[in-house]
Amino acid sequence: MKITNARVIITCPGRNFVTLKIETDEGLYGIGDATLNGREKSVAAYLEDHVIPVLIGREASRIEDIWQYLYRGAYWRRGPVTMSAIAAVDTALWDIKGKAAGMPVYQLLGGASRDGVMVYGHANGNDIDHTVDEVGRYMEMGYKAVRAQCGIPGVKGTYGVAKGTMYYEPADSALPEETVWNTTAYLNHVPKLFEKLRGVHGPDIELLHDVHHRLTPIEAARLGQSLEPYRLFWMEDATPAENQESFRLIRQHTVTPLAVGEVFNTIHDCRELIQNQLIDYIRTTIVHAGGITHLRRIADLAALYHVRTGSHGATDLSPVCMGAALNFDLWVPNFGIQEYMRHTPETDDVFPHAYTFENGYMHPGNRPGIGVDIDEGLAAKYPYNSKQLPVARLNDGTLWNW
Repeated sequence: MKITNARVIITCPGRNFVTLKIETDEGLYGIGDATLNGREKSVAAYLEDHVIPVLIGREASRIEDIWQYLYRGAYWRRGPVTMSAIAAVDTALWDIKGKAAGMPVYQLLGGASRDGVMVYGHANGNDIDHTVDEVGRYMEMGYKAVRAQCGIPGVKGTYGVAKGTMYYEPADSALPEETVWNTTAYLNHVPKLFEKLRGVHGPDIELLHDVHHRLTPIEAARLGQSLEPYRLFWMEDATPAENQESFRLIRQHTVTPLAVGEVFNTIHDCRELIQNQLIDYIRTTIVHAGGITHLRRIADLAALYHVRTGSHGATDLSPVCMGAALNFDLWVPNFGIQEYMRHTPETDDVFPHAYTFENGYMHPGNRPGIGVDIDEGLAAKYPYNSKQLPVARLNDGTLWNW
């Protein structure tokens, strides 16, 4: 079965998505997500100029060989643009292989390791009481795990607090919005949020929190220690992880579980964190870490060190990635949890899918392949709309980590 054609589809049903569609001489096609939030056209150009021309005529079933060709053969390895492009190809080829076999991808990987995939939603509010109410709303919807964020007094544009309801999309302006960050205010306020959450909602609901790379290692250690009485499921992205050794300092001071990795692109970005058992959950995702083929290697390494998966699943990943992730999650032995931010109805219409949510768990469905398709006619009605992520500055104007 030869690859005869491949093309990039860019659509914006509320936010921008990049999809690669690969077609074969046997009439089967597969799709893969190539979305890189705020840098979508960079990946599209990489695919169109450097990847698609070398795919034509190749055997679609040789997923591993094509992965190695695109990674090793490029010489300029790694990075979010390259790995997102490779992930799109890899996912599309797994989709084709599943369709050819008449099986969902999780069956090709080795079959289900669980009956369903536990997911967490995003509850946020302008203040503590608002967030407490929103967590309760997610519990009523059936969620067993909820990420909680709230506005910080005196902080403009607090990360994780939506401007609307249900659908949080931070990339919302043609040029980056500038927000303000105050570490002291944040460290003083967040423990009060989780104290109130436990007091109102009790000990059973799993609670998560995203720091979003805002703290230094010692500040993150302080936060983790102050949150210990409230038993977080995890504290996410506590500090920038370019220096993987920095997590050792956090680990020495707190037993709050640590999760990191949504911006990682290869196994090398997290190898030391995993091998030294400095984290509890690895959050690499299919679209930014080279596809199912490479994420499987990361998960296998993590399993040796009692680290579980917790893949990124915000709305900057299309339903194509969500479908692939759920197939992966259902199979992977060392699964932890899957992030699940709901897409808008317009997005769901563009990307019809077989996956379902019920009582806090998701399932990819049993449609052959990844279980997600794209309505190209409808996608064409939503043209690309340039949007960028915000940046953050401290009160004195110093640029900080957003």
